[in-house]
Amino acid sequence: MRPISVMPKPYSYDLRQKVIEAIKLNGMKRCEAREHFNISRNTINLWLRRKAKTGDFQAKVSESGQE
Repeated sequence: MRPISVMPKPYSYDLRQKVIEAIKLNGMKRCEAREHFNISRNTINLWLRRKAKTGDFQAKVSESGQE
């Protein structure tokens, strides 16, 4: 029997917004934002790429209908 894999919940939209605003509006460096908000550099880069591509940084909805 295979163990059931559960994905962690995505970061809240509010946190995403705070991180992006800190970088874009307040001039915080990504490395500073990473430490301040305790998230990975890759996560910040993902959100910034998503915002540049789609205009938003909302979490993707999975096939099961959850974020």
